[in-house]
Amino acid sequence: MRAWRVHELGEPGDVMVLDEIEAPVAGPGGVLLDVAAASLNFPDVLMCRGRYQEKPKLPFVVGGEVAGTVAGLGEGVTGFEVGQRVLALTRTGGLCEQAVADAAVTFPIPDSLELAPAAALHIVYQTGHIGLHRRAGLRAGETLLVHGGAGGVGSAAIQLGVAAGARVIATAGGAKKVEVCRQLGAEVAIDYLADDFVMAVKDATENRGADVIYDPVGGDVFDRSLKCIAWEGRLLVIGFASGRIPELPVNRALLKNCSVVGVNWGMYNLMNPELIRRTHDDLMALHAAGKIAPLVSEMLGMAEARSATQRLADRGTVGKIVINTTSTTTGPVA
Repeated sequence: MRAWRVHELGEPGDVMVLDEIEAPVAGPGGVLLDVAAASLNFPDVLMCRGRYQEKPKLPFVVGGEVAGTVAGLGEGVTGFEVGQRVLALTRTGGLCEQAVADAAVTFPIPDSLELAPAAALHIVYQTGHIGLHRRAGLRAGETLLVHGGAGGVGSAAIQLGVAAGARVIATAGGAKKVEVCRQLGAEVAIDYLADDFVMAVKDATENRGADVIYDPVGGDVFDRSLKCIAWEGRLLVIGFASGRIPELPVNRALLKNCSVVGVNWGMYNLMNPELIRRTHDDLMALHAAGKIAPLVSEMLGMAEARSATQRLADRGTVGKIVINTTSTTTGPVA
């Protein structure tokens, strides 16, 4: 089968290779999947560079968030049947034609949810839902500031914030991305390339600041976010797309009586898997109600996966890119 693999670390455009490899075997506790669609996430870029906390052994198949159908069940697996439509986090990589996922991180999807958006839904919406509700306790009527609002992580957070009844302010780079934020439901959208988001947030909140700040960027964005957080605000640390891990000046936390809260969503799969399953059910209900819909900006064929991953690395994408693993050319996945 075809699979995009990394044999040496570096930029995705330099190190991703389309190989022919043997199809995987489900094994005990595993679900064999016919992968129809795989979405790209920034951790895929970091893994290519060798800069992610998880460092798979070389060579490894890129990606891991997929949607498709069950092709086989390993020993001890119950609750699934061959042909069932699912989304999953794979243990053998995602940019391939077949993959294996642990049954614990494989989730059924309704017929109303097409496979392409299903592949783009799990990681970013799970992260957003658990971050906003469990970690930040976001309440209706509060102000939520989302950084990187036009990206995969940010676009999910905007929709989830609106669904929770929050007033959403978003930042993005450039007029096109700002407009995407508005279309997603942000009441205020700020072009950080042209305007100082700190002053814009203060202006929009009558100098009060944001109650919850959703920060997947880190670096200078984190530093400046502490200047526009509200009294008893919660700043969610989602990731460090800027490349710099910031340090916390604890005097600011003291003065604002605010909290800086980590959101390591992946660890919940180990520490509290039942929460992940409940959150999945909540997200399926929100999708059925029309309150969330993954922003899939591009649907590409397998041949385009390498260049698409590099564009993600260069922060030149909007929303989520989904790869049709059954096709070499651009096209939909039902």
